[in-house]
Amino acid sequence: MEIITPSAGAVVALEPVVSLGRGMPVPRTTARAMSLLEANCSAPHALAVAGGTAAVFSCPSPGKETPNEDAAMVVELTPQHAVLVVADGLGGHASGEHASRLAIQSLRQALLPLEIDPQDTNADALRWAILAGIEEANRAVLELGTGAATTLAVVEVQGPTVRPYHVGDSEILITGQRGRVKLQTICHSPIGYAVEAGLIAADDAIHHEERHVISNVIGSATMRIELGPAVTLAARDTVLIASDGLFDNLLQQEIVDGIRTGPLHEALSGIVTEARRRMIEPREGLPSKPDDLTVVAYRRK
Repeated sequence: MEIITPSAGAVVALEPVVSLGRGMPVPRTTARAMSLLEANCSAPHALAVAGGTAAVFSCPSPGKETPNEDAAMVVELTPQHAVLVVADGLGGHASGEHASRLAIQSLRQALLPLEIDPQDTNADALRWAILAGIEEANRAVLELGTGAATTLAVVEVQGPTVRPYHVGDSEILITGQRGRVKLQTICHSPIGYAVEAGLIAADDAIHHEERHVISNVIGSATMRIELGPAVTLAARDTVLIASDGLFDNLLQQEIVDGIRTGPLHEALSGIVTEARRRMIEPREGLPSKPDDLTVVAYRRK
């Protein structure tokens, strides 16, 4: 299964994939997948997925000469079932981009053989495949033996219902059209837990010097998967998954205000443009941290 690696400005559509059935190649007309690895996109790419629209963007930190360590993937298994993924390879660790790539590939390989009834919007098989894919990703990264690691944030889509899974500090956010936050994952870090406990305000935490100390990663013998609650999306609700390149440069309310209305790809373009601007042109009192930036957004019709 070939991974699509777009260059700067590339437009990439979901591609039909082929799985094995009874020892023979069998065309799968319903399963489609797109992966962004070491990508440098100039604008978000929008595509129709599982009864809604997805928009995907990934680019390296401004001025960075080494590869983009983030990766993203959208997999559509049926017209009602999809999986959305963002992985952020840990900077400063050996082969961060290799770890995020392995995480994406492990999930892809776990998901594509699935045969799901399009009418079943509570398919346990999809959940087990995601969990198995994450476990395999952890095993594969550990086997590198280089100290490589990555975060991983995953959203399953089953009809109008979505469910988050995550390891690390790449965040998942669900907001309504009027700006009500319906779900936000807790970063697996001391600062993330302090925010959740009310010990640190979220707007203060974004400037904390220990914000990026992470307590849970893919590539650890003690890795754990946090499985969140199922959330039923109302019309125009938006799901956003992003590496910390977004959440380190925009406050939560800025992200919500920017993503909740308008065509999804335009809304995503607006927030990633502003995040990149802050990386390049720091302004007093506003967050600014150059980093790789990857976002997957989904909105059900």
